[in-house]
Amino acid sequence: MKKRLLLLACLFPAFTSFSQEIKSSVENVESKVDSVLALMTLEEKVGQLVQYNGSWDLTGPASEGGNKEKEEKLRKGLVGSMLNVLSVEATTEAQKLVMENSRLKIPLMFGYDVIHGYKTIFPVPLAETASWDMEAAERSAEIAAMESAAEGVNWTFSPMIDVSRDARWGRIMEGSGEDPFLTSKVAVAKVKGYQGEDLSDPKTIAATAKHFAGYGFAEAGREYNTVHVGENELHNTILPPFKAAAAAGVATVMNSFNDLDGTPATASKMLQREILKGKWDFQGFVITDWGTISELVSHGLARDKKHASEIAIKAGSDMDMEGRAYEIALEELVKEGKVEEALIDDAVRRVLRVKFKMGLFEDPYRYSDPIAKKQLDYEQHLKEARDIAKKSIVLLKNEKALLPIKPSVKKIAVIGPLGDDKDSPIGNWRAQGESNSAVSLLEGVKNAVGKDVKVTYAKGAELGIGERSFMKPLKINNTDKSGFDEAIKKAKDADLVIMALGEDAYQTGEGRSRANIDLPGVQQDLLEAIYKVNKNVVLVLFNGRPLEITWASENVPAVVEAWLLGSESGNAIADVLLGKYNPSGKLPVSFPRAVGQEPLYYNQKNTGRPTNPVEVTYSGYNDVKKDALYPFGFGLSYTTFEYGDLELSSQEMDVNGEIVASINLTNTGKVAGKEVVQLYLRDPVASTTRPVKELKAFQLVEVQPGETKKVSFNITNEMLEFYNADKQWTSEEGTFRIMVGGNSKDLKKAEFNLNK
Repeated sequence: MKKRLLLLACLFPAFTSFSQEIKSSVENVESKVDSVLALMTLEEKVGQLVQYNGSWDLTGPASEGGNKEKEEKLRKGLVGSMLNVLSVEATTEAQKLVMENSRLKIPLMFGYDVIHGYKTIFPVPLAETASWDMEAAERSAEIAAMESAAEGVNWTFSPMIDVSRDARWGRIMEGSGEDPFLTSKVAVAKVKGYQGEDLSDPKTIAATAKHFAGYGFAEAGREYNTVHVGENELHNTILPPFKAAAAAGVATVMNSFNDLDGTPATASKMLQREILKGKWDFQGFVITDWGTISELVSHGLARDKKHASEIAIKAGSDMDMEGRAYEIALEELVKEGKVEEALIDDAVRRVLRVKFKMGLFEDPYRYSDPIAKKQLDYEQHLKEARDIAKKSIVLLKNEKALLPIKPSVKKIAVIGPLGDDKDSPIGNWRAQGESNSAVSLLEGVKNAVGKDVKVTYAKGAELGIGERSFMKPLKINNTDKSGFDEAIKKAKDADLVIMALGEDAYQTGEGRSRANIDLPGVQQDLLEAIYKVNKNVVLVLFNGRPLEITWASENVPAVVEAWLLGSESGNAIADVLLGKYNPSGKLPVSFPRAVGQEPLYYNQKNTGRPTNPVEVTYSGYNDVKKDALYPFGFGLSYTTFEYGDLELSSQEMDVNGEIVASINLTNTGKVAGKEVVQLYLRDPVASTTRPVKELKAFQLVEVQPGETKKVSFNITNEMLEFYNADKQWTSEEGTFRIMVGGNSKDLKKAEFNLNK
C-alpha cells in the first residue's frame, strides 16, 4: 500500500493538467504503462476493459436511469472507451467527465464505424478493392481519418478483412472479396492510411482489423452463422490478412460473432492467445464485437454473463463492447480465485499501451480542436472521392464498342429505379455521410454530356416500399409494373438506353443476407421489356455483392459494374460512360452463373475427379457450367492488351534465392489504358492438397497506344510458403507453375523447380 501511495504521489501531477508530463514516445511506453498499472485498483483495471455506447447527449446531463449509471461510471474512471459519440463537443464533455472527476484520470478512446469515409463517402470496400490501387485505398483511409479526428473520433472499427466467397452474405460489401493475398494488401494499405506514421498525430486514428476470425465463411451466407473450416483453410485462407494487419502495427483487433469449429471466436484461446498474441506477438488489444461476450450464453457455451466473462477473459478478449458483462463479473471472478488478476493486468496493459501511443496521456483533448474541421478541404476530398470511384468501376461487357458513348448519340434515356437515386450510392455503413447527398447517375450524365444531347428519365418501377434505414430494409416491389409504359416509350425514342438497376443501399451490409442474388423485384422484367424495344442498352449495376446477371450477360451489349461508389458516384460513372476515364477496375470476387454455385471462388482445389467436359461432370453441375460467369480479376478496358510469352530468369530456384518472371504487355488499341497484371502460382504436388492457382503478386501498369512494357516480378521463397501437413509455414521443394495475365482465367504459363 505504501508503495502504491508513493507512486501516486510521484505521478499525480501527470494526471491533473492538460499538459501532462507523461509523453507518448514509443521507447518509453512500456515503463509508463507499468507505472500507471501499479496505481490502479482492481475496480479501475476492470473499468478500462469496459466500452459504453454513447446512447445519450453527452453535452447535457444524462436523463435516463441506465445513462445516469453510465455517466457515474465515467466520473469514477470505470470506463475505458466509448463508441458512437460523434462531435468535438460531445467527446470533449465525455473526456471531461473522466479527467475532472476520476482518481487516476486515464483518458477515454472514442470509436466509430468509419468504414468507407466519415463525411466524404468513398466506394464501399468491395468496390474500392476493385481498383486494385493500394495508394487509392490508403488515401481514402487517410481522408476518413482526418475527417473523423476533426469530429473528435479517434478510433475506427475498420478495416474489415474477412475473406468471403459467398455472395449471399450481405457483409461481403464491407470486405475485399475472396482472395487472401489481395485482402492482405488492402489490410496493410488501410492500416497505414488510418494510422499514418505516428498514432499520436491528431490527424490519424487507431484502426481495427476485424472480424477475428472466419466471419466471412458463415454457413450458407447467413449472417452471424456457424463456420465450418478445417485448420488448413483457417491458416492458408482466413488468417493471412490478419497476420498482415498485425505486422503493419494495427492498434486493435475485433473478434467475430461466429463460432469456429464449435468455439465462438470471443471464447477462442487458440485464436486470441496462441496465434494473435502468441505467434504473431500482437501488442495491441482485442475488442469484442457488440455484445459477443454476453452472446456466449446464447451460443450455449456459458450459463450466464459471469460465466461468459470468465471464458472470454481467459481466451484473450480484452475489451467488452457494450456487453455489460466484464463490469459486473470480472472483479468478483478475481476475488473468487476463478480468474487470475494477471490476466486482467495483461488486458489493461494492452489498452493503456494503445492510449499512450495515441498521445492521449500527453493531451487527452488532442482530438478536441473545434477549429480542425474548418481547416479541412472537403471540396478536395470530393475530388479525390470521384477519382477513387471511377478507378473502382469494372467494365464487364462491351460488344460492338457501344461504350464509350459516341458523339453521334443525341438522345439518351436513363431508366431504372436507381437512375435518380441520390441515397443508395452512399451505401451501407455510411458513418456521417448525409442521406440523399450522392450525385445520382442521372445528374452525372447530365453534367457530362453537351447541350445538344437530350437526356430523359423514367424510373420504370419502384425498387421497394418502406423506410430506408440500417435496421429496416425496403420491402421489395415484386408486382407493380405501372411505370413500364413510360419507360418503354422513352426507350423507343432514345439512341441509347442506360439501365440503372441493382440493390438499394441497405440490401447489402450487416444482417442483409439474401437467398437469391438476382436483380430484386421486377427489375429483370423491366430490363427485358426495354431490351425488346431498343437493343442499344448499357446496364449499370448498383450493388454491394456479386449478382446473378446471366441473362444480361448473354443479351445486353454493355454491362458496367458500378457498385455503390459514394458521394461522387454519378459523376464517376459518367466519366467512364463518356470515355473521360478509361475503366481499369478488376473484379475482387467471382460473379456466378447461378446462385446455386455459391460459395464460388477461383482458388479452388482440383479434387480427385476434376471436371471432365466430354463424358460426365465431376466436381461440378449437370445444369450449369462450373466456372464463374465473370472470374476473379476480370475487367475490360476501352483499349486492348496483348500479353507476350512468359519468361523466367531461371528454371531452378534455391530456397534462399529468387528468380524473375517477365512478360511483355502491349497496348494494341487506340487509347491509353491501365492494366492490372496478375501473377498466380500453383504447387501441384505438396504435403496437403493445394489450390489450382493462388494470386501472389500484381502490378497496375499504364500503357500508351502501341507501347510495349516489360513487367517483371521477383519470385521469392516467401511466395511459395503455406501451412503444410506438419502445421508449419514453409515451402516444399519440387516443381511450381507460374501464371501471369489480366484475370484469373486467361493466363500465360511457365514452370520452375524449387531446391531445398
